[in-house]
Formats: sequence, C-alpha cells, structure tokens
Amino acid sequence: MKKLILVLTIIASISVFAQPKGEPIDKIIAVVGKNIIMQSDVENQYLQYKSQGVVYNGDLKCKIFEDLLFSKLLLNQAQLDSIEITEAEIADNLNRRIRYFVSQIGSEEKLEEFYGKSIADIKLEFKDMLKEQMLVERMQSKLTTDVKVTPSEIRKFYDNIPKDSLPKIETTYKFQQIVVIPKISEKEKLAVKERLRDFKERIKNGTKFSALAVMYSEDPGSAKKGGELGFVGRTDLVPSFAAVAFKLKKPGQVSRIVESEYGFHIIQLIEQKGEKINVRHILLKPKVSYEEFEKAQLRIDSLRNIVLADTITFAEAAKRYSDDKETRYNGGYIINPRTATNTFTEEQIDAALAYNLKGLSVGDITRSFRTKNMKDQDVMKFVKISEKTKPHIATIKSDYKIIQDMCIADKKQKQIKKWVKDKQRNTYIKIDKSFIGCDFESKGWVK
Repeated sequence: MKKLILVLTIIASISVFAQPKGEPIDKIIAVVGKNIIMQSDVENQYLQYKSQGVVYNGDLKCKIFEDLLFSKLLLNQAQLDSIEITEAEIADNLNRRIRYFVSQIGSEEKLEEFYGKSIADIKLEFKDMLKEQMLVERMQSKLTTDVKVTPSEIRKFYDNIPKDSLPKIETTYKFQQIVVIPKISEKEKLAVKERLRDFKERIKNGTKFSALAVMYSEDPGSAKKGGELGFVGRTDLVPSFAAVAFKLKKPGQVSRIVESEYGFHIIQLIEQKGEKINVRHILLKPKVSYEEFEKAQLRIDSLRNIVLADTITFAEAAKRYSDDKETRYNGGYIINPRTATNTFTEEQIDAALAYNLKGLSVGDITRSFRTKNMKDQDVMKFVKISEKTKPHIATIKSDYKIIQDMCIADKKQKQIKKWVKDKQRNTYIKIDKSFIGCDFESKGWVK
C-alpha cells in the first residue's frame, strides 16, 4: 500500500484526501499576499508523509507549513508579475503525469479504482492545483534562470563536500534502438472499417452504442464504461479524434469512421459544455498478419546485420531505416518516459528489454525481438548498449556534470533564500498563533 500511495503522491504533491469524520472544521492558518493556507493543507500532507514512513528530525508539521509558506510567497510574486500558464501547457502536463501513473499502477482502470472516479474527473480535480504548482515552479525558475558557475567554483564546491557525504552513483544505462513497425494490410483495414459500419447500422436500428462498446471496443480504459471518456478538452484527445469529435452537434449523433494512431473509431456525442465534450467511442485495432510479421522479422534482421557489419554507424542506420519517429533523428537513443532523459537505472528498464540484455556488455547489440511501443503497437527492434556506468562514489573527474549540477543547485538555493528574506519584509504575511512557535529555517515569517 505504501508503494501505491508513493506513486500517487508524485502527482506533484497535489493529492487531496478526504477529511476524516470527527475532525475539527477546517480553518485558515496563514495568509501570504492574497493567498491562503488551510489547516487541511498541512494535515493532508502530514498524513501522506506518515503513510510513506517519512522520518524527519524535527517538527514535521512545522516543516510542511514552512514549505507551504514558501510556495505561497512564490505564487504571490507570480501573480504580481502576471506570469501565465496556458490551457495547453496544463493539459499536456496533466496528460503526461496521468500516463506515468498509469504505467506505474498498471492500467487506467486501477488508477480510476484508487481514486473512485474517471480519468477525466481526476484531471478536472487536479487542474487548478496543478496550475498553481506550475506558476510556483515557473516563478522559482525565473528567479534562478541566470545562475551560472565557473570551473573554479565547481572545484571549490567539490572540495568542501565532506567525503562521507559525496553522492553514490548507481548503475545507469543509455540505449539506442532501431525499430521496424509491421505493416497492416489494406485488407485488414477494410475489414475493421466494415465492422464499424456494421456497428453504425446496428446503432441506427436501435442497438445501444454503449452496449456495443462494452462488447467490442478495444480501448480497455473506456470499454467497461460503455466507451464513455468523460468531459475532456480538445487538447486531451489525439488531433484526428478531436477534429471529428468536436464537429458533432447533437447528443446521440454518431461520427464517421476516424483513423488515429491507435486504430479506427466511431464516436458518439453525449454532451458538450463550452470547450469540453463528453463522448463515447468504439475502438478497433487492425491486426498485423503473420505474413507481415515475417516480413518485419526479415527486415529487422537485415538491418541488424548491416549494423553488425560496421559499414554504417548505429545513429546513421537509425536515421535512415528506423520506423520510430521519436528516436530516429536523435541517434536512436531511447527516451526514459519517467525522466524525459535518455538515461535509465536498472529498475527503469522494461521487462522485454531487460530480458534481451542478459549477458551483454557496453557496445553489444541485442538480438531482434518483438515488443510493444508507447502507442501499444506491436513492433520489432534491436537495441545497442551505448553506455553503462558502474556504482561508485562521485568524483569530479568521472562525474563532473553531476557535481556541476549540485554546485548550481546549491548556488540557486542560496539565491532563493536571499530572495525569500527580502520578500518577507514587504509582503503581507499573517500566521495563526498555533504555528508561531515553529522553529522556521527562515526567521522572517513571524513579524
């Protein structure tokens, strides 16, 4: 259970827990500028940390409270500076986070089961809180964007780190890939479209769209709910789907057949509210034939032989031949969806790749194997281990970038502390008497 709560906590520390029965009525415990902090804000985070087994050497509630004061101080400045976050940025951030949580928990159904609400409702609940967090992060970034360090500062910083406090660098990997996506025959696509036309005819003759979705839709997240997606905005949907869904005008109206990167759909409008719509859909995914898989296997093996012959670099081969658009132009380097970098720790490697890496060293290339990509498509690929680091204590020679980042972070932290001290003097701050006795790191909160 702790692991599950920890995963959901990453939703940017904006999880909201129901207030237990019998608790005192919530109250305002601080005002920073025009922004307030509620008692429940502290209590909810406190319960979160306790459920995760967090140990803090001091008063944890006071620490949480000061972190919230700092966040509201940044938010107040962001409002004064008229910093803006667009709807598209919020939607993209929400979608990215939801995709990550789904990958960690196992499915959209499990995430919905945990929260007791649909994905669309989860997004709606967290939207305002996420926007506030993004404003805070952007303000903090603005305050430190010009921070730079010189080589001499980095060396001095490294020399001042106690030897027993130097970070331990775990094993990390970087991988390059070449991907072949098996083709889907036109015959298979036509067969799928014909099934959807048949569904449309049955709906026209009185069969419920939702009943067909439950029985036949291949979207596991919505099929059990009769294909219903819940209220979503245009940017929450893939473009081809959104373009057709938002053209539907009357509740009950069924769209033409729509092709997306996930397959073929028909869509039924349930309701529209301003820029949000609630629709049902039925998704059918064309299947790759055995013959096409054989062709893909021959092609991927041929490409692997070309790379093994060393007549072309892996990066050039990826650029020329890989079907994966996201990696072909960056040397074939696989992106870690958790960190948006091309570095993986051992526990971040997916099962299919981990199995094919057994016994290989840096520079080795896996055999070709079948797996799924991020769009749930069957693909064939092979992978090269381009880099691997062994666990070690960081040194300035082997881990200069890590030490540099630590030095920059330290300098940014000092600059932020100075900013907080200055802003505390000329910002309206009022704190409830129950927290005045806290031993704050920054002493200017209490006036």
